[in-house]
Amino acid sequence: MTELFHWFDLLGVMVFAISGTLIAHSKHMDGFGVVVLATVTAIGGGTLRDIILDIPVFWLHDASYFIAIGVAIMISVYFLNRHKQIPQQMLQIADAFGLAFFAVMGVQKALSIGMPDTTAIIMGVITGCFGGVIRDVLAGDMPLLLKGELYAITCIFGGIVYTQLSHWALPVEVIMVCAMSATLGLRLLAMHHKWVIHIFKYPE
Repeated sequence: MTELFHWFDLLGVMVFAISGTLIAHSKHMDGFGVVVLATVTAIGGGTLRDIILDIPVFWLHDASYFIAIGVAIMISVYFLNRHKQIPQQMLQIADAFGLAFFAVMGVQKALSIGMPDTTAIIMGVITGCFGGVIRDVLAGDMPLLLKGELYAITCIFGGIVYTQLSHWALPVEVIMVCAMSATLGLRLLAMHHKWVIHIFKYPE
């Protein structure tokens, strides 16, 4: 089971690294900028989570995360050098997949060390969102967390699905897939239908 979690973690790292690389391309960054942006996007949220939970940071003794980031960067660079431009929708979809993977992995990790459901959901939000926050700040953009279609709300929703299903006698794999699907599905629906939470009245 630990190996399954590790592979899900690596998949999430790769998807977020691709997201960071796409943003770096859109900002015309050099090679070092690409590596930095892809890396902080991929491991930033998980690093902050582990520091808050006071557990060993997940990548310190496991080089496979950096191998996954390197592979994701090379795939992205190859694609971008061939196609020259990327649809904005591709950026958002890549980010949505990374959000779903990492939110659920954050919840699972918190629960595995005995954290209560509420804390686990918060850790899911941090894991899913804060790599993207660091990415957007470095790229000079307003973080997606603070604007636009539902973002952190989708992590909360996925976390609730995970924590509630975990009280049932279901295989962990089923719970993870359900929670990831819930997070991803809500995020994609929010993007498609432009669902936002407005509390101020802004001029058009």
